[in-house]
Amino acid sequence: MKMKPESSSTALSSPLKGLVEFLRLIYAKCYRKVVRECNQQMSYAIRRLLRAAMCVFSWFVMPYSQCVSGRIARRKLPPIENPLLLQSATVLAERIRKGEVRSEDVLRAYIDRCQQVNPLLNAIVEDRFEDALEEARQIDRQLADGSLGPVQELARTKPLLGLPVSIKESLAVEGMSNTAGRKLREKKVALADAPVVRQIRQAGGVVLLVSNTPELCLCWETYNQCTGLTRNPYNLQRTAGGSSGGEAALIASAGSLLGVTTDIAGSSRLPAMFTGVFGHKPSPYVVSPYGHHPSCDDENWGSFFTPGAMCRYAEDLPLLLGAMCDPAGASVTLDRPVQTGAIRCYYMENDGPSGLTRPIDPDIVRAIRDVATHLNAQRVHLKRLRWTLDISICKMLRMRNIETIYSPQANGKPDTTIKRELLRYLLGRSDSDLPSVMIGPMQHIVNHYIPQSRLDFLDGQTEKLRKDFIDLLGTDGVFIYPGFPNTAHRHYRIFHKLVDTTYMMVFNTVGLPAASCMVGFDREKLPIGVQVVAAPGQDHLIFAVAKELERRFGGWVPPS
Repeated sequence: MKMKPESSSTALSSPLKGLVEFLRLIYAKCYRKVVRECNQQMSYAIRRLLRAAMCVFSWFVMPYSQCVSGRIARRKLPPIENPLLLQSATVLAERIRKGEVRSEDVLRAYIDRCQQVNPLLNAIVEDRFEDALEEARQIDRQLADGSLGPVQELARTKPLLGLPVSIKESLAVEGMSNTAGRKLREKKVALADAPVVRQIRQAGGVVLLVSNTPELCLCWETYNQCTGLTRNPYNLQRTAGGSSGGEAALIASAGSLLGVTTDIAGSSRLPAMFTGVFGHKPSPYVVSPYGHHPSCDDENWGSFFTPGAMCRYAEDLPLLLGAMCDPAGASVTLDRPVQTGAIRCYYMENDGPSGLTRPIDPDIVRAIRDVATHLNAQRVHLKRLRWTLDISICKMLRMRNIETIYSPQANGKPDTTIKRELLRYLLGRSDSDLPSVMIGPMQHIVNHYIPQSRLDFLDGQTEKLRKDFIDLLGTDGVFIYPGFPNTAHRHYRIFHKLVDTTYMMVFNTVGLPAASCMVGFDREKLPIGVQVVAAPGQDHLIFAVAKELERRFGGWVPPS
């Protein structure tokens, strides 16, 4: 049988296909390079613009801050006299279970301390002192008659039995204020407990009060038009940070033993850093993110936002977080024994530098180096940390239906619009603070004016940075990192330092657990804190390092 001769077009098809594929690959590579260079140029332009804006903003903020802070008398807090206030929650819980001390006595000690320090700190929104005392008496009676069961079992079933716990006011506590610092026509009262508050009660904790927060938790300082300005117990002219500043001020001054906070962009870690206590942001979904005001129904909300734990003593972190854990949430081992010598430690002294954030204060750099030396930490350089601001801001502002002052109300319409509220704010007639007013324009810019190609690029960088961290840390590593370039500054000075919050925000963005740990004081006798970060689900490594740092550097020191 005679074969047909192969046509010239068929003979050339294979080389042509190869050539076309080669040209396609070259084009794709060039396109990616062009996109990458465009993104870098855009990032460079945005960074320069932001640095210039922060510089100009500081011209107005600094004099105002100096004036406000200067009007606050530099008084010291009364000394701590009741020895119960100097014992950890872990110790007190065991003593209460054994009948060595009454829950009522512990509650009364903290109530007395709150009444001493709150006139200076302005950290409490609403208390429930009388109800808390009655609950404590009931617990004492039940322990006395044995109706709660064997004492040995109580450590497991009710680890917080008889202990006072304060709650950030943005989390719902039934019957208590839940306005999140917002000035409303009618006070908002929580109709039911948030899931994390229910867990605290089931663990035997006694809710003592709800603490101050900035309006809708949208600031890294704690002030609003309802409760006012919360002050730092180490220096009343300095900020306690935010948005969990009320909790931090009370815990640092021994006005509260354990605090339930929230963390969306360092809201638990920065206040802890500024007030010399421990503040932990758990792994995503370990604690239920629901029952919070403001709320959000975006599918990524729980990976970015979480309730957190705050306390004075490192050994109390696993105790409190264990009680807060959502039974249906992500699994995490909190009490796994681990030797700090077996933990691989890494550190960085800054973010690259990124060219955007301010230089780290020399006292903080010195503290990080001391920590790194003590832990035998290896210095690393994660290049993608320079994208921290871009990826964090774009991810947060793209979340759907975050509750703001511009959100639709019960009638389906918002109370105000961006243009109207900006005008009212400029005329001094707005009921809202600057961060609440500006969140709307910022969301509009990100969602309507940032090219999709750039958003896709930043999403890719986020996933790559997350993988970098997970590959580096594994199941036995931690990362030491600054939380902020300076210690507690004067009130309102956060507004020309907003980009510096990316040192904390990045770990919300990539979904890693992180804690602020007290490691000493600066030259102005203000607390210094550093961040300890681990891979998802490895919170117990952070707790082990926190305990070691507390042992080595002394931990919390009474502000008086």
